[in-house]
Amino acid sequence: MWKKVLCLWMVCMILTLIPTVQDAFAEDKKQTLIIEVEGDPEKVKKEIETYHPFVEVVAVYDIVFEGLAVEGKTEQLAELGSIEQVKTLHQEQTYETQPYHAEKAETVEKMDPSASEPYDINPTDFTGKGVKVGVIDTGIDYDHPDLQKNYQGGYDLVDFDDDPMETMPEEGPPTEHGTHVSGIIAGNGDIKGVAPDAELYAYRALGPGGSGSSVQVLAALEKAIEDEMDIINLSLGNDVNIPDYPTSMAVNRARELGIIVVIANGNSGPDAWTVGSPATADHSVSVGASTTPQKEPVLTDTFEEQEIPLLEAIGSPAWELDNDYQLIDMDNMEQGQSLHGKIALTRRKEIPFFELALQAESMGAEGLIVYNSEAGPLQVSVDNNRQPVNIPVASIQKEEGEWLQSQINKGNYFIDSVQKDNKITIAPFSSRGPVTVQWNIKPDVSAPGATVWSTVPGGYQAMNGTSMASPHVAGAFAVLKEAHPDWTDEQLVGALKTTAQPFEEEKQPLNATTQGMGLIQLGAAADPTTIIHDPQLEFGKLNHYQEAFAETVTIENKTDKEQTYYFETPERKDGFVWDIPQSFTVDPQAKKEITIKLSMNRDRLEKGVHEDWLTLREGERNYDLPYIIVNQEADQPKTAGFEFYLEPFENADYKYQFYVTESVKKMDVSLYNPETFLFERKLLEETELDEGMHEGVLSREEAGAPGYYLAFITAQLENGEFEQMETMILIE
Repeated sequence: MWKKVLCLWMVCMILTLIPTVQDAFAEDKKQTLIIEVEGDPEKVKKEIETYHPFVEVVAVYDIVFEGLAVEGKTEQLAELGSIEQVKTLHQEQTYETQPYHAEKAETVEKMDPSASEPYDINPTDFTGKGVKVGVIDTGIDYDHPDLQKNYQGGYDLVDFDDDPMETMPEEGPPTEHGTHVSGIIAGNGDIKGVAPDAELYAYRALGPGGSGSSVQVLAALEKAIEDEMDIINLSLGNDVNIPDYPTSMAVNRARELGIIVVIANGNSGPDAWTVGSPATADHSVSVGASTTPQKEPVLTDTFEEQEIPLLEAIGSPAWELDNDYQLIDMDNMEQGQSLHGKIALTRRKEIPFFELALQAESMGAEGLIVYNSEAGPLQVSVDNNRQPVNIPVASIQKEEGEWLQSQINKGNYFIDSVQKDNKITIAPFSSRGPVTVQWNIKPDVSAPGATVWSTVPGGYQAMNGTSMASPHVAGAFAVLKEAHPDWTDEQLVGALKTTAQPFEEEKQPLNATTQGMGLIQLGAAADPTTIIHDPQLEFGKLNHYQEAFAETVTIENKTDKEQTYYFETPERKDGFVWDIPQSFTVDPQAKKEITIKLSMNRDRLEKGVHEDWLTLREGERNYDLPYIIVNQEADQPKTAGFEFYLEPFENADYKYQFYVTESVKKMDVSLYNPETFLFERKLLEETELDEGMHEGVLSREEAGAPGYYLAFITAQLENGEFEQMETMILIE
C-alpha cells in the first residue's frame, strides 16, 4: 500500500506554508511527473531514453518507492502511458515558505541577548562524534565558519548536483532555514550545536524562496538513506492530520531501514488536531516547541492585581516598552484625541493587522495591542509588502481585552508595561495532536523552539518554530548514539521519552497531545536507570457499551541492581476501571513486559477524547505514562487532503482524491467564484463513504467550464451534522 501512495508526497516547511497553484499541464512548457512502475525502475529508464528521447528522466527511486521523475511536454509525457511497466503517475506538488525570524547579526553577538543557544541542553561529555545526521531542507552554507568542520557532504535535489549550498541572491530569493537547522544540530564554532562533533550531510530539497517539490523531497529521502544516515531531520510537513498519508508512510519505511527520523510537529497551534503529516507517522519522533528562558512583556495593574501577558506580533519590532502608559481605545476615540506617547487598544476586525498597526503608528502610538474577538489566544502577523511596521504590536485574549476596555471606559487609565522572566512551557504556536483515525499521541517530546540563536548565511539569527525544536532532538539522538553505540534505536528513543520532563499547569501535567512526554532532558537520557519502551498508552476508540482494552509496555532496568516498581492508584473516574500491576521487580540489566488493562463503560463517560497520565514509581523516582482513549466520537476534522488534477496520460480526464477520517453519509464538492463568492456549480457528490482514501475520475465535460475555483467540500456525518473545508482548484 505504501508504494502506491508514497509518491503523492506533499511538501511544506514548518513555519507558514502557502500552496502555489500552477497550470500543471500547459502545452508550451515542460512539466515534471512522478511515475510509479512495476519491477526495476532502471529498465523503465532505459526504455524511456531509447524510445522517448524528448522525455528527460530526472530521478530514479528504488528504496522507499519504485518509480521515476520525468520531465517533458504534455504530449511527450502522454506517450509514456504505452509503457507496460507504468502503473500510475502523480503530479508534482509545490509550496513556498515565509519563515519568521529576528534581526540578523553578522557576528555571534546576539541582537536578542535572551535568545537560547542549542548547546545549552547538552550537559554531557558526548558531542555526537562519528554520528551521521542528514538534514533535508533548503541546503546549507557550508562555508560558514561554524559549520565548515562538520559538513561532510550531501546532495542538491533542486539542481541535481553535489553542491547543496543555500540559494544565493543571484539565483533567486535567498534561503537560510537549512543553515539555521544545521547549526542547532552540529554548529562547531562560536555557536555550539547540541552535537558539535556530529557529521552533517545536507540534502537541498527546497530551492529559491524556500520553494520545493515532491520530486525533490522524495529524492532527498532516498539519497539520505542511500548515504547511510544514522538520523534524518525533517522540517517538512503539511496540515493533513491522518496517520497513513504518503509522507507519514515514507517516514515509517525509513525507520524500518534503521534510521531515526525526527520531524517538526507543526506551527498551527494551539488548537487540537493541528499536527500534520509526516509528524503523524507511527514511527517518527515528532517534536513540539517549548518556550525558552527569556524576558517577556506583560501589562500589570498593581492596584487591580491584574497581569496580562502579551503575545508579540510577527513582523513588528520587539515589545520593549518599560514604563507606565495611558491606554486608549482606538475603536472609540474622541474627536481630536491623540495617541502620542500612548498605547492603542483595538478589537480584532476584518481589517488586516498591518493596516491597524500602520494606522496606530501614523497617529503617534507607542505600541498597539489587539485583543481577540473570540475565546483563545491570537497570533498576529503584520508582515506585508507595502511598508514596514515600526511600532511594537502584541495580542491578548478576548476576556483580557474586554477588561482593559472596561477600565478605559471609567476614565483616563494608565497601566505598566514591564519585562518579566517567562515560565518555560509549550509554545502557543506548537501544533497539537492527537492523530485522527488511530488516535495516537503526537508530539512525542518537546524541545526549545522559541527565539533559538543559530547560524544563517553571513551570520547568526534567532528563529521561532518547531523547525527549531526538531534539530535539538536530532542532535540529542546523535549524542545518545555516541554515548551508547550498542543501543538499539528503540532504546535510544525510549531513553529520551522516559526521561522527558512534563510541563505542568496548576500542579497538573499538560495533556500529552500538547507536549508529548515533555521537555527532553539529555543528561538524564544519557544515563538512565530505567527505559520505558513505547510509554504512550494509546487505547483507541470505544464504540460498544462495555469494552476492555490492553496495552503492553516493556520496562528495562539499566542498573546493576534489582529494581521494584509500582503504579500509583489512578484517580477514580466514572466509567473507568483499571487493572494495573501493583508491584513488580525487574532484574539487573533486564527487561520485563507488563500489561495495563482498562475497562470502560460507554454510557457513563462523556463522548470525545479522554487523556491523562499514570504514574509509575521506583524508589524516589517517578515516571509519567500518558494515556488517551476516544469515547464513540471526537471533534477531529472529518475530511482531508482533497486533490484535483488533469490526468496527463489520457489528456482528457480529471483525477480526484480525498481522505475521510470516519464514515460519512454524503460528501459533495461545490464550486464558487473566488472573487465574488457566488455559487457556480456542483463538481461531484459521493455517498456512504467508509474511513480511508477515496479516488475517482471526471471527464472534461463533467468538470465543466475552465478556470480557478474556490471549492467547498461538505461532509454529512452519520449523526446528521455537517462539516466543511475549502481549497482552490484549477480546471483547465
